[in-house]
Amino acid sequence: MKWNQSDFFWDERPREIGTYPNINPFNDRAEGRVISWWSGGVASAIACKLALERWGDQVELVFCDTAIEHPDTFRFMDDYKRVMGVEITVIKSADYSQPEDVWRRFNGLNFANGAPCSTYLKKYPRIKYQELSTDFCQIFGFDFCKREMIRATNMLVNNPDLNPVFPLLVEKYDRPKILSTLASLGIRPPISYKHFLNNNCIGADDSPIGGCVQGGIGYWQKMERLFPKKYEYMAAMEHELSAAKGKPVTVCKDQRNGKVGNRLFLRKSSQFPDVEDISDIKGRQPVTPFECNGFCSTDILNLPA
Repeated sequence: MKWNQSDFFWDERPREIGTYPNINPFNDRAEGRVISWWSGGVASAIACKLALERWGDQVELVFCDTAIEHPDTFRFMDDYKRVMGVEITVIKSADYSQPEDVWRRFNGLNFANGAPCSTYLKKYPRIKYQELSTDFCQIFGFDFCKREMIRATNMLVNNPDLNPVFPLLVEKYDRPKILSTLASLGIRPPISYKHFLNNNCIGADDSPIGGCVQGGIGYWQKMERLFPKKYEYMAAMEHELSAAKGKPVTVCKDQRNGKVGNRLFLRKSSQFPDVEDISDIKGRQPVTPFECNGFCSTDILNLPA
């Protein structure tokens, strides 16, 4: 599948998401720093590998630490640095120490434009770190599949100033090929992949804190089975924020029978007894492989009608 930017009314020098750029159309640079976002997941790790093979010393690997990463993420990072012979720059938010600080500040877990934790712990540190006037491009690890192609196209349309590049789409790396490539390097995936298809903010196994607010019903039902303390922590967070806001604040929404947008608590709330919880909902098994990278809201194309 090919997506051409000219189909989306972008700029005078369109390029396809399935190609490498020769120039940054916003600063006219044909060379410069390549920021490759290493998210702690398997897809970004292989995207960074492909970027290193293409641009070599121009590439700088950067990781945004949310402070609730699983400890095995840093084992994965150390293994990757050793095998690839590279360093990874770690950046953090200067304003918030962890996701719950963001949730309490904005009295919310999910908004129409994405998760605030992703915005303030990943997007804003990224914006502060990048140098659009001199950087050549930025690397993102979107798998070779239809959903990720749509997300990548949306990113290219809405953030063209980044000159975003998607090596996994260019080289047609789907999830099996990503995992087999990682295995060929002798690097074991993060332990979170034992249960999920991403490594997003899961926290340590024995910590009550962790779990992705974009996970959905099936994800959180699985979290309840595997990590009940994390489930109860997030349920309590929903109730706390709901009380502060005066209306339901939840991580899940009911999409049965056209009920798109109806909120669902993880645990019933005495303050909002009419709002259901997810206990009786048949949630799908979590299948989303996307890695949190500060672009939570890039699932849906935001194009002219």
